[in-house]
Amino acid sequence: MKITSIKQQVKRADRYSVYVDEKYAFSLSEGELLAQGIASGQEIDKQRLRELKESSSNDKAYGNALRYAVMRPRSLWEMRTYLGRKQVEEPVAMAIMDRLQRNGLLDDLGFARAWVANRRLLKSTSKRRLVLELKQKHVPEHIIDEAMQEDDASERDVLRELVEKRRARYTDNAKFMQYLARQGFSYDDIKTVLEESGDQ
Repeated sequence: MKITSIKQQVKRADRYSVYVDEKYAFSLSEGELLAQGIASGQEIDKQRLRELKESSSNDKAYGNALRYAVMRPRSLWEMRTYLGRKQVEEPVAMAIMDRLQRNGLLDDLGFARAWVANRRLLKSTSKRRLVLELKQKHVPEHIIDEAMQEDDASERDVLRELVEKRRARYTDNAKFMQYLARQGFSYDDIKTVLEESGDQ
């Protein structure tokens, strides 16, 4: 068998189609193409073809995981779940995650920091709610603790912002307090902030 041509794909310019004996056989990323050292005119046997097809499958799975990782920071659990949905075999999934971690693209602490910073920008979120959200992403507790220690937002200032934004929606003070409690703020903080704003 002979590799008769290698063509850049039209829809996926980062991948190359490899033809064996004039028929499409598999595709590889540019990096994997170079790593495998294959070229047009090369003779290969059935065993080598099987190896290259397996490499193609693993390479494609890594490319998909890479795109998933760069869309936004991901927790290790999110990536593991994603690879599971894509039916990537466990040893391959572990190798992909290890590679992403070595390249600085998968990191629970980085994810937790980004999550907190992003939520701080978008919403008035209590520390308790942030901790719960990170736990739902299966971030280890010691990493959550570290990320939250770095968060210097004042809980009462965050609550004041939320009260200002939401006050008009609630005519019933008891219901408003219940809403604020559901957002993870403590009773003492809610009482203090509402008293300050003249709502008590």
